[in-house]
Amino acid sequence: VQLQASGGGLVQTGGSLRVSCAGSGRTFSNYKMGWFRRAPGKEREFVASIKSRGTTYYADSVKGRFTISRDNAKNTVYLQMNSLKPEDTAVYYCASGMDEMQYVYWGQGTLVTVSS
Repeated sequence: VQLQASGGGLVQTGGSLRVSCAGSGRTFSNYKMGWFRRAPGKEREFVASIKSRGTTYYADSVKGRFTISRDNAKNTVYLQMNSLKPEDTAVYYCASGMDEMQYVYWGQGTLVTVSS
């Protein structure tokens, strides 16, 4: 499985942005998909995930502001980010793996910068 993240950019505080992650392979729908981020000087952290059957999970820091979704027909997972804050500035990575297993496939990341 190869993952390609896109859609990052510069946005003002309070703005919105949607990042996407396109996956290859016919078994995309069988995998859980996740978004992680790494802010400057910090460790990578979990943001959101969606299981193969659609169950979603969110980090407390983004709950109510971010929404993860998937379109299996397009082999794509999305992260809609609303009410963005400067602390959301990070490189966002998508990842995939089997449900209940570790993430094993990682995309290259897309930079999201939120200006104050």
